[in-house]
Amino acid sequence: MVRVRPSLENQFAEELAALAEVDERPRPPQWRLSPWAVRTYILGGTLESGVEITPKYIGCDRAIEIAIATLVTDRALLLLGVPGTGKSWLSEHLSIAISGHSHLLVQGTAGTPEEAIRYSWNYAKLLAEGFSAEAIVPSPVLRAMDEGAIVRIEELTRLPTDVQDSLLTILSEKRLPIPELRGDRFANQGFNLIATANQKDRGVNDLSSALQRRFNRVVLPLPETLEMEVEIVQRRVAALGTPLDLPLETEILSDIRRVVTIFRELRGGMTEDGQTRLKSSQGVLSPADAIAVVQQGLALAAHFGDGRLRVEDLVAGVASVVVQESPQNAIAWQEYLETVVRHRSGWQDVYEAGMSL
Repeated sequence: MVRVRPSLENQFAEELAALAEVDERPRPPQWRLSPWAVRTYILGGTLESGVEITPKYIGCDRAIEIAIATLVTDRALLLLGVPGTGKSWLSEHLSIAISGHSHLLVQGTAGTPEEAIRYSWNYAKLLAEGFSAEAIVPSPVLRAMDEGAIVRIEELTRLPTDVQDSLLTILSEKRLPIPELRGDRFANQGFNLIATANQKDRGVNDLSSALQRRFNRVVLPLPETLEMEVEIVQRRVAALGTPLDLPLETEILSDIRRVVTIFRELRGGMTEDGQTRLKSSQGVLSPADAIAVVQQGLALAAHFGDGRLRVEDLVAGVASVVVQESPQNAIAWQEYLETVVRHRSGWQDVYEAGMSL
């Protein structure tokens, strides 16, 4: 049975092994790779042995270096960005490169309890033996402290404020008080924390200034150029299509470019050539949205068409993503079709498909 999404540890095991083999630089305690090798794993490159390391993140190299340097210190890392900028993807790969795995994870929601950060109890043992270290059920954070590993918290600002504040002592003193046992659990070397937060969620559960001071913040921007964004979408579509058994055509680059161009122009309120101002979409229209549109188009073509990706398969997904945020977006989409797409050379099929919806 094939997994929908193989673990990244297995998916990139050969690259990690090749890096470890040539990595002779100093490694911080408990790190599987040196900071240099972690950077190479994330940003890609060719090793002296000839092994090609595929880029896991395409964007600002300096932001990646700052993120890695932060994890070398005792400060936690907070990855910020709008949806679709690769925060979770990057945090997962950083954990794998540093600790060898990424399974120590807390998913932040409005209902996440404090026990997800601290610990809970095995009540059978608790009733039989009373409070003891053996009766503790460690949280992913406590397990990371014991192992000297990286723990991830997704959507930190979704956590209730009192749950967020349970991190204060852990991050500042690297210990977790256990009042029931009248003691503490101290973190081992190598322990650190990577959190992600959505910049659109400001105001959900804002971090206290005390907690903000315990993080080094790295903002992951949307791709600067069209070519960079096209490459991101192309790579992710290829990676995600294999386990889903979607036939990936070799000639879809031009289709990806058109989807990405539409999203960039609508979110920026300006055509790529800077000649025409547009009503900007209230949605983010990120690379993640473009990836979803192309995947949906491939599925439609494979199962309800002749296997060839057609513009109708893509435009339906584009329109759905653009319009779903608000009624104003429907107006922006209609205006975009009339003022830009209709008069753009080679885009008549996009205009006709958009108007037929």
